Amino acid sequence: MLTLALYTSDYRSTWDDLVLRSKNGVFLFCRDYMDYHADRFADASLLFFNDGRPVAVFPACRIGDEVVSHAGLTFGGVVSDEKMTIGLMSCVFDLMLDHYAREGFKRMVYKPVPRIYHRLPAEEDLYLLFARGGRLIRRDVSTTIDLRRRLPYSKGRKWSINKAKKSGLTVQSSLDFESFMAIEEYVLRRYHGTKPAHSAAEIRLLAQRFPENIRLFAAFRDSRMHAGVIVYADGPVAHTQYISSTDEGRETGAGDLVLDHLVGDVYSDRTYFDFGISTEQAGYYLNAGLAQYKENFGGRALVYDWYELVLSFQTASKSDSPPLPVSPK
Repeated sequence: MLTLALYTSDYRSTWDDLVLRSKNGVFLFCRDYMDYHADRFADASLLFFNDGRPVAVFPACRIGDEVVSHAGLTFGGVVSDEKMTIGLMSCVFDLMLDHYAREGFKRMVYKPVPRIYHRLPAEEDLYLLFARGGRLIRRDVSTTIDLRRRLPYSKGRKWSINKAKKSGLTVQSSLDFESFMAIEEYVLRRYHGTKPAHSAAEIRLLAQRFPENIRLFAAFRDSRMHAGVIVYADGPVAHTQYISSTDEGRETGAGDLVLDHLVGDVYSDRTYFDFGISTEQAGYYLNAGLAQYKENFGGRALVYDWYELVLSFQTASKSDSPPLPVSPK
């Protein structure tokens, strides 16, 4: 019998255990990561049990009459273990959609986990989105290197890396998140009129909670940081969360040197190296120059999708359904 439960802190260990043994979960879904900004989001997450055994979780939050998976994360969706089948996922979707409709939600925004993070095939949710009337509302383009079949760098990138090496720059891991985030804040404010999603204090806190997953690598000369990259790594993927250089660092190719070190050495045993998205305005505007810069390292396009589902009692199932059971703790 399939049942669901609303997430509370009593389910913390059950939730984290499912994420860690899942076929498509990442450390971002662990509660120590999700809950660092719990004050900003009204949690609406669910757990699913099959005959009392946890088989899936759904990271979500409430924004007005919408349920979003999850507004504080780049992607979300149903996270499941290896026993998840298309038949079982169909039941999970029916329970989930009817539950949110009964709770008064009018719309779901669903951001599936990109396939590069899957440890096993895990696209049951993509089929159910289609079958339940989901509509693609946003598509962002990321740039990803397949490390199993690396394409060569462009001539310009090779030249820049050699220039950086000759300038006396060295690359090493660092715990100086404050210096790096100061560079990041300056660059975003001056060139883009924005600010980072995280403060230096938040990044330090998260790196302390997940030291194997969140790391900073930086290029130095005379003890001064000229460029850096914060990497989020889990399973088959190393993802660049932040990349920034000082004005001098851009002139000397310091950022290119850091990225070459990460791709060629630190994370060469991973399957993918993902640079993140190069799109704005809900995916409709492509920053072509930024995308080309990433492609010059041998990356190619990967999409991050958002779907919309209009919720009603008929969204999930054409037949009448009984009130949803809740699994006992």
